[in-house]
Amino acid sequence: MPGRRCRLCRLPAPDLKKGWEYWAAIPVNPRLAAISGPLRDSVFPLKDGSLTIGRETSNQLILDDALVSLRHCKLTREPDDACVVHDLGSASGTFVNGLPVTERIIVAGDQVVVGASVFVFHDEEAKESESGTIVLSETAKAVSEAAAKTRLRGVDVRYLQPDALAALPSGERTARDLQTLVKISTAIGSIRDVESLQWQLLGMIFDVVPGERGAILVGSDPEEFSSIVAWDRVAGPQHAVAVDRELARQVLEEGVAILSNEKNGGAAAASSGAEKGESGTEKPAVHSLMCVPLLNLDKAIGLIYLDTTNPTARFTNEDLQLVTAIAGIASMALESARQVEWLGSENQRLRAEVDLDHDMVGDSAAMREVYQLIERVATTESTVLVYGESGTGKELCARAIHRNSNRRDQPFVAINCAALTETLLESELFGHERGAFTGAVTQKRGQLEMANTGTIFLDEMGEISPALQSKLLRVLQERDFMRVGGTRSIPLNIRVIAATNKNLLTAAREGTFREDLYYRLNVVAITMPPLRDRKEDIPQLANYFGAKYSERCNRRIMGISADAGMLLKQYDWPGNIRELENAIERAVVLGSSGMILPEDLPEALHETPAQSMRSSTYHEAVRQLKRQLILTAMDQSEGKITEAARLLGVHSNYLHRLIRNLDLRLTLKKRNQG
Repeated sequence: MPGRRCRLCRLPAPDLKKGWEYWAAIPVNPRLAAISGPLRDSVFPLKDGSLTIGRETSNQLILDDALVSLRHCKLTREPDDACVVHDLGSASGTFVNGLPVTERIIVAGDQVVVGASVFVFHDEEAKESESGTIVLSETAKAVSEAAAKTRLRGVDVRYLQPDALAALPSGERTARDLQTLVKISTAIGSIRDVESLQWQLLGMIFDVVPGERGAILVGSDPEEFSSIVAWDRVAGPQHAVAVDRELARQVLEEGVAILSNEKNGGAAAASSGAEKGESGTEKPAVHSLMCVPLLNLDKAIGLIYLDTTNPTARFTNEDLQLVTAIAGIASMALESARQVEWLGSENQRLRAEVDLDHDMVGDSAAMREVYQLIERVATTESTVLVYGESGTGKELCARAIHRNSNRRDQPFVAINCAALTETLLESELFGHERGAFTGAVTQKRGQLEMANTGTIFLDEMGEISPALQSKLLRVLQERDFMRVGGTRSIPLNIRVIAATNKNLLTAAREGTFREDLYYRLNVVAITMPPLRDRKEDIPQLANYFGAKYSERCNRRIMGISADAGMLLKQYDWPGNIRELENAIERAVVLGSSGMILPEDLPEALHETPAQSMRSSTYHEAVRQLKRQLILTAMDQSEGKITEAARLLGVHSNYLHRLIRNLDLRLTLKKRNQG
């Protein structure tokens, strides 16, 4: 709109959110500050508008870190002053705020992770604060004991009381205040972005209240506000606004607006204490301030802060009434905007889960976290290491990553590294040339070559021999390989997903697994939860497998009985989902009714201590009989497992399992001690 001016700095501006033209004049000096890693506490400016990071000495920022590629990433300053981070095809990836990126605009406060180092991006002079920030003071100088204070509760705000409106005194101030309230109500009612709403509101308040500094803080914790906008109209937007911490806490806890005025001009100002500026000169002390809570259903969701150092422009009780009325109107709009933002983010999360293409079953919190991780890493090229016990679905996780990636139309090749000997695995992975060894009568392409342009899944990675580990390390670093007996390097364009049920970090420390290979693989780690930690998913999984095998066996299964479902839930499932699938398949094959009953399930489930089943049931009676037979045999054999197994006519390993499942270890230990 022609002639429109910013309410904060009085300069023409097209956008009140953060686009005042005044800001364009602030000198900026983009830089990275290391907060962790080998270069911690160092600062690296973007000289000539760029900064390269890597292990090579030609980089401007050199990181001696095995996780960092020779040329890892680069930061550039664009013509429009935006700063962009580019990943240069690094093996371990470049992360911004925890997310892997290939190219992304970064802003002040963003964290950039390169290898084991974490940097914070700044785009202003180090001596200046970020615009729109606050400083929480610990000295309580803002409100001196000599100040005249006025406290106002929401029930006493005349503009918010219908009965009091008719009794308002007629006059220019009352008309202006009412007009302001109507204008603010109309303006903020349609804003659904919290930060935009805060900036609009602060500008409108400066239109009617003679404040030099102001801030709107959203949040109920004075130590950590969720959203902050602040403006110093005297010193400029690059200076932080000081807000007294104790005053903020008092206003939030009590829900009371506070107006404080120094009593006696300059003398009072001196008594309140003056701050030192950067040049050593004293900054004028605050003569007048207001701190007003934003209340929603009698609960503080933030506050409005205003102050001035001008003794001739102090805040009045009428100003306090007006700002408190504005806070009452704005708090509802802010809470509505917060809810809209939360619903929007929740909708995006749910849509991402729905759109995620996978074959996994389960809606537990643990599985929802896995789905979110898959959705975040699938579209990147980062190497993924999937942890999990045997039978937890690590390959399903790997396939889900591939199916939701940009390589979904390319090959997915899975190889079990524990199923082959070292020699066979090397030939299977890399292939071989004709005549490379006895029996190599033709050339053979390896699985790595078959997976080119797609994804290779290396299962049971912890079982690979040290010699083969070094060869795989080269593949991950250089993205090329040579066939067994070959002399020519073959370039690779693949994504690597590895899986293991071992703790590779422990193995690396013990020397059984290469540490550098571990760090190459462990770029993004996903842990598949064991079934015992997601028992709420057992009914859904059991019904899924029941329907699957009833169709295969041409049997109609109506469902799972209550007692059978209880047995499924109380068992620990050491074999995880694979064991559950086998148990349901057995029940479908051996069952004779339209329901899966307890007697259709494996014996191991009946041997588990009952938690809530009636002790008079058939299965509990069988369990108690087994316990008694074992105790008798152990007494007769004087505690010798092998002899007791011979007396019972079972294998000693089976007897060990029975003792564990029937919870007899403590009982036998006490008997032996006795």
